[in-house]
Amino acid sequence: MASKPPASDPVQDAPQVAAPQQHAAGLPAVKHSLKMAREQMGVKRTALTLLRVNQKDGFDCPGCAWPEPEHRHAAEFCENGAKAVAEEATLRRVTPEFFAAHPVTDLATRSGYWLGQQGRLTHPMYLAEGGTHYEPVSWERAFDLIADELTALASPDEAVFYTSGRTSNEAAFLYQLFAREFGTNNLPDCSNMCHESSGSALTETIGIGKGSVLLEDLYKADLIIVAGQNPGTNHPRMLSALEKAKAGGAKIISVNPLPEAGLERFKNPQTPKGLTRGAALGDLFLQIRLGGDQALFRLLNKLILDTEGATDDAFIAEHTHGYEEFTKAARAADWDETLAATGLSRADIERTLEMVLASKRTVVCWAMGLTQHKHSVPTIREVVNFLLLRGNIGRPGAGVCPVRGHSNVQGDRTMGIFERPAPAFLDALEKEFGFAPPREHGFDVVRAIRALRDGQAKVFFAMGGNFVAASPDTDVTESAMRRARLTVHVSTKLNRSHTVTGARALILPTLGRTERDLQGSGEQFVTVEDSMGMVHASRGRLDPASRHLLSEPAIVARLARRVLGAESATPWEEFEKDYATVRDRISRVVPGFEDFNDKVAGPNGFALPHAPRDERRFPTATGKANFTAAPVEYPRVPEGRLLLQTLRSHDQYNTTIYGLDDRYRGITNGRRVVLVNADDARDLDLADGSYVDLVSEWEDGADGIERRAPGFRVVHYPTARGCAAAYYPETNVLVPLDATADTSNTPASKSVVVRLEQSRTD
Repeated sequence: MASKPPASDPVQDAPQVAAPQQHAAGLPAVKHSLKMAREQMGVKRTALTLLRVNQKDGFDCPGCAWPEPEHRHAAEFCENGAKAVAEEATLRRVTPEFFAAHPVTDLATRSGYWLGQQGRLTHPMYLAEGGTHYEPVSWERAFDLIADELTALASPDEAVFYTSGRTSNEAAFLYQLFAREFGTNNLPDCSNMCHESSGSALTETIGIGKGSVLLEDLYKADLIIVAGQNPGTNHPRMLSALEKAKAGGAKIISVNPLPEAGLERFKNPQTPKGLTRGAALGDLFLQIRLGGDQALFRLLNKLILDTEGATDDAFIAEHTHGYEEFTKAARAADWDETLAATGLSRADIERTLEMVLASKRTVVCWAMGLTQHKHSVPTIREVVNFLLLRGNIGRPGAGVCPVRGHSNVQGDRTMGIFERPAPAFLDALEKEFGFAPPREHGFDVVRAIRALRDGQAKVFFAMGGNFVAASPDTDVTESAMRRARLTVHVSTKLNRSHTVTGARALILPTLGRTERDLQGSGEQFVTVEDSMGMVHASRGRLDPASRHLLSEPAIVARLARRVLGAESATPWEEFEKDYATVRDRISRVVPGFEDFNDKVAGPNGFALPHAPRDERRFPTATGKANFTAAPVEYPRVPEGRLLLQTLRSHDQYNTTIYGLDDRYRGITNGRRVVLVNADDARDLDLADGSYVDLVSEWEDGADGIERRAPGFRVVHYPTARGCAAAYYPETNVLVPLDATADTSNTPASKSVVVRLEQSRTD
């Protein structure tokens, strides 16, 4: 099929503002999905591709990690999923001729939106030291260049191996195997920037750093609390599950600084009713101040303890530890402090308590709104306290539900992509492959940036993702990357990270989820793990965008053979030819994957074991679920300042920008906007439509750096008082590298103290 020309320069960022919408999806979602799909793929390719998304014999959506229901609609995808597929299956191509026409200095001036719109990468490309343009390079030469740099390092720990959540289980397993056989645990991944706080808190409290619910549990729940999450934009298919839960009698509470259209009313485009009236989802909206969630759950826990008969005493006695210390802390919760921390009214909290006490089965779902604060880990531990009090873990229709973002981010961690691997995992690797893996902990994302900045790391290799745009403290991150000897990115499309390079740089083009993967033993499939621990196969059907592409497993296997040489006893060539041989090894290393090839052959895949959910067994240090008693924390904001959260628009997925609109929030034709409560704006003398610079103020910082994001249009918006919101990656520049969550080291992107100054360009 003929390719399409790259997109031309977009219109200048010039935001226009209308009233926010109070419903999500419906016919507009269908219209926008098909419009982008036709523009990128054409009519025939659109039909052939979209009807295979998330199907049992199709491919897993490269977008979010929301699980598929057992009985699937013929159109089992959402608007943003359709956009993700369209951008991967696009007919646009980025060829060597494109790079010849665009020096790196030119590409560096382009927006992330423009870069992404150019299409699929077709050839391996190399930027020589002192070079001005990327030039085509053979795969053999590319591997030689990487091997030369890696083998010249003074220590394997001078290399960083980053992973995006799009990487399959098979590729992730091989990638961590190569890195550890090379000699390092420097395996940062995108989890470090999103749900690391969830994993840290859950591992400590219930023994497994994953959610404890399956999709069926949502359907059985009496109460679902959705905290710090916007399903309508970030996980739209979750709305279908909430609609089904609602039809089964569940109540839904939304806890968020911003009203979210999808949680107000959902117009399910898969049903006749959804195309007209839709269904109201939320029963109660708690418009909480940023960072006030721990205080809210702590007070709810006090109120539960104060209510006779409200606790599950038998469960607490048999299955938990630390109850006495926890109750002492919980009973000290203060109404006035809680109202100040949350911005809620007493009536709000009392109504919430009524709904909690009326529920026998409660699920709490959350995302970045809980995980990206300094006190995120104790906040999530307090959520666990809340559920343990009434026995709501290990019960059908109840449990913890951290909703992961990228499609296989949870699977990558399961496969060993982790800078702090468990000794048992390393023991299993050593037994299976006959080498001694390194035991010293490696770099997470923040520590990797510091290491590059300080000259302690010299080679950066990224398996997917857009590291430069996704990371905090943009200026610091970019400066750190430029200090590297070599930067390498395995990618399907062009992005900002390809323009911020080390002394030398490589772009290695790879197959996408939508594409057929033919290897020596025949056609291959890969597997992914969704947000609820279900593992299933993904089979691409389209012809590859270029004959010069390699799959991710093939790239890792060939690189490993070139770097490790004859000294490696690992059968890398066999792994490249037949991914079933990789799954055989996974089955002997990773618990829960026994008989992997047989299990994944079923049409629905299989659920990984989860001891708290399946057996009410908690593999913690105490052997029980742990109540915790951390001091209550929440951000204090100086007078005249606001607390900023970075967030996505509806026209983006992570750092991939599909367009310049945020339809549900009423923003079109631009992204440089800051959403400010109208009363706060009046207090600060900020007129609607005026332009400001956002300047972050970090009270713990002593680096003397002014972090400024210029030229943002003020939008009076119904957000919580004292809070503001703006899109990332444009505002990542405001997030200090060292402003991170305690324990998890996740960037605190949801609690950035800012002042708004009249724009220097106004």
